[in-house]
Amino acid sequence: MLAEVAREVDGAVRRPPTRPAVRTKFQVVALLMREERARAKADGALTDSKRNQQLKRLDEVATLLARIAARDTSLLELLAEDAKVSDAARAFKATMMRAGGLEPPEEPPPAPPAAPAPGAEKRVVPRSVISRQLANPFLAPDFEAAAERVAPRVRRLAGWELLEPLFRSFEYAGAGVPACMPLPEARSLSARHGRELMPHQAQVVEATARGHRTFLLADEPGLGKTAQALLAAQAADAFPLLVVAPNVVKTNWAHEVGMWTPQRRATVVHGDGERIDGFADVVIVNYELLDRHVGWLGDLGFRGMVVDEAHFIKNKGSQRSQHVLAVSERIRARTARPLLMALTGTPLINDIEDFRAIWQFLGWIDDTKPLAALLTALESTELTPADPGFYAAARTSVIDMGIVRRRKADVVADIPARRVADLPVELDGAAGRSIRAAETALAERLVSRYRSAVQARAESSVASDGVEGEIDLELARRVAAAELKDSSSRADGENVFSMVRRIGQAKAGLAADYAAQLARNVGKVVFFAKHVDVMDQAEKTFADRGIGYASIRGDQTPKTREKNIAAFTGDPDVSIAVCSLTAAGVGLNLQVASNLVLAELSWTHAEQTQAIDRIHRIGQAEPVTAWRIIAAQTIDSTIAELIDSKAGLAARALDGAGDEDVASSTDVQLEALVTLLTDALAAEGIA
Repeated sequence: MLAEVAREVDGAVRRPPTRPAVRTKFQVVALLMREERARAKADGALTDSKRNQQLKRLDEVATLLARIAARDTSLLELLAEDAKVSDAARAFKATMMRAGGLEPPEEPPPAPPAAPAPGAEKRVVPRSVISRQLANPFLAPDFEAAAERVAPRVRRLAGWELLEPLFRSFEYAGAGVPACMPLPEARSLSARHGRELMPHQAQVVEATARGHRTFLLADEPGLGKTAQALLAAQAADAFPLLVVAPNVVKTNWAHEVGMWTPQRRATVVHGDGERIDGFADVVIVNYELLDRHVGWLGDLGFRGMVVDEAHFIKNKGSQRSQHVLAVSERIRARTARPLLMALTGTPLINDIEDFRAIWQFLGWIDDTKPLAALLTALESTELTPADPGFYAAARTSVIDMGIVRRRKADVVADIPARRVADLPVELDGAAGRSIRAAETALAERLVSRYRSAVQARAESSVASDGVEGEIDLELARRVAAAELKDSSSRADGENVFSMVRRIGQAKAGLAADYAAQLARNVGKVVFFAKHVDVMDQAEKTFADRGIGYASIRGDQTPKTREKNIAAFTGDPDVSIAVCSLTAAGVGLNLQVASNLVLAELSWTHAEQTQAIDRIHRIGQAEPVTAWRIIAAQTIDSTIAELIDSKAGLAARALDGAGDEDVASSTDVQLEALVTLLTDALAAEGIA
């Protein structure tokens, strides 16, 4: 009977395509042949002659099955030990066994319902998301998505283990071999709303516009990966877009959305998401919150997904990796050719195994094998892992799937020699609430002083220089100056100085977290702070993460200071120099680094510039980026803007182009209080 059914399958496979019923018969014959072989070997009642005769007949059936599989290699997956057996196959198997005089075994009882996934009890669905789902109850069917999941015909590579050779192909590449896909020249460097792209950024956007949809974007920090991702989403019409990012940069993502794609609305997920906008075009969530939101994120209908600092998912066993992969799988199942981008500054060849989960997120591989697009590319090489040229060809095939790696040195002509990049962060928790409350109290005190001054002026009939119905800026400046004088002479109570210090303390952990990410991506990083407690907190963070650091402070002896500088500049295991803004802002040469983190703001542009000049010096071969950590929606943002506004004034004074005095720290302090007062007055409609 087995031989007869096998011959029937052979005849059907000679007339493609192979129909599901034929595939079922093929699998059942293979299953029964295995069971008959095991039964013949274990049957003690059979003589050796009878047993050998039985096994010979089964070998003939096995040979026929092998010929059939050679004609249609897709049948090979049905021979795997873990191949799924459908209900139709079970029924046909039982029919054949009865016809052959055997009693089929009883079916096992149905499996109990699966236990809920770990963390399922914590999952939430925000009200705004429910509103969006009710407004759009049906997602448009995407038949291309189903078509793309059809397995390609595999001939040359059938039966080969491919994942390990793919990973090894990167290890076998010689030093200096590029790891970047061919990118087209951009037709335009202009983004919408008047912003200009750098040429290397525009290349990725152009590749997306021409149809490329998966990218492992591994540019060094400072080359604008966020802008590239957002404008690629614009080119691919990949909205709504999901962004998964570390907590320290998710506020910056919302800021960049406003800069590069201002016609798109962004929403940031905090906590249980009660305040998110379910109808936004860009949803930004940090890794730590995925366990609560993974359910609705997979069902919302995203057309694109970006994973920032994608090396965070290198451990496939971690919950955050599993959540990222689950959401991306849902997106790929619903949408044909979604835009999927993994952003990381980590060099590709340090440990290629770290990229297994990233490749899976991008849809290039699954747990055991390359998926359709990559497998087709490997087949087109006409090589197998046994051929000498396979590894180089396989590496090229993977890179062409969308690996983009540029270093600062590669695109030095595109970027300024020195630039300051602001990184807005949101102060959450009790510390953030306390700082915002203190800022509100300070604003109310300034408003009260202003009201009292206006009332006193009205009672004394003193004429005002301002226009009625408008804020008197001269009076506002006098009020701010009085507050500043009181703050300088009073040690107790909340004032602008204590508030700025508390903001620095609240930012310390976030700034250290970002410096640690930079150190992992680019190597040497300089970390500047004003206050000792901020430096202490940063050093504790680095120690807890096993990151080597050197401390440069004002209370050190010259010998200790020189020893720590030498450790940073000469020891490859020391990745970060933690420096005092006042003690290390002058007289040091730290140009071994090209990235600097300003954890706290200075009161003058000159002090900030002196810190940056520790790495931006003669002999520096790479463009320098200073990452300025800004507490969003606090006076910190105002101070940053004021420092930048004074930069041109200082330059003109130094160049002798004007009579203005270089801006002092008092100017910035005073203007910060004036801005706080006028904003509060404008909000209350007070004149």
